Amino acid sequence: MPAPLKIGTLISGGGTNLQAIIDACKDGRIPGKIMFTGSDTPGVRGLDRATQAGIDTFVVDYKQIVKSCRKNGIAPEDLPDDFDLAEVRDKQKLMDPADDRTLFFLKSRAIAEKQLLDRIRPYDIDLLVLAGFMRVLTPYFIDRINTTPGQHRIMNIHPALLPAFPGTDGYGDTFRYGCKIGGCTVHFIDYGEDTGPIIGQKVFEIKDTDTLEDVKKKGLEKEWELYPECIRKFAE
Repeated sequence: MPAPLKIGTLISGGGTNLQAIIDACKDGRIPGKIMFTGSDTPGVRGLDRATQAGIDTFVVDYKQIVKSCRKNGIAPEDLPDDFDLAEVRDKQKLMDPADDRTLFFLKSRAIAEKQLLDRIRPYDIDLLVLAGFMRVLTPYFIDRINTTPGQHRIMNIHPALLPAFPGTDGYGDTFRYGCKIGGCTVHFIDYGEDTGPIIGQKVFEIKDTDTLEDVKKKGLEKEWELYPECIRKFAE
């Protein structure tokens, strides 16, 4: 019998998708174990969910890291030893590589991502699941999780039917466009914005009487079904 899938999870908020994954591991729908839950924000409800399930937790406070970088500047010695700014700048597909703001973004994120990696590495995970992690991951981080060329190991869920409506407000964009079908997508992370290979999708009907809150509620219910299914598919 194959060993259980070792799963790491990252969150930023309430952790409802995390709870769906915890429940699916507990009842056997996912043949795996959550090794840790990390957050970029202290005190969020998702950390409580993980603690109640007996899962290790940690916080890398992105807000404070970025604030410190803005206040004190970023010296070369502040950056990870293995960080190559030119390489990461050229690989990323989210921002203008010639913009000074891009360079600050990549350098400050590398400082935060190094702390994430230091917390993640001891667990030797098979899959990293972004369960509502609201931070963009740079190529610096991605390349240190996806260590085998062509094999993706970072999974994300998006609140729209990709490739339509990438970005942070998928359900809102779907609703405002007047779509009659909404949905969610689980995909692998790559260097772009919600552009990685699609693993699975679920859809729901949007009625003429539905509000944006109705759309979000329907979408979340589908997310809680879809994410465990896709993690199980990865395990198999």
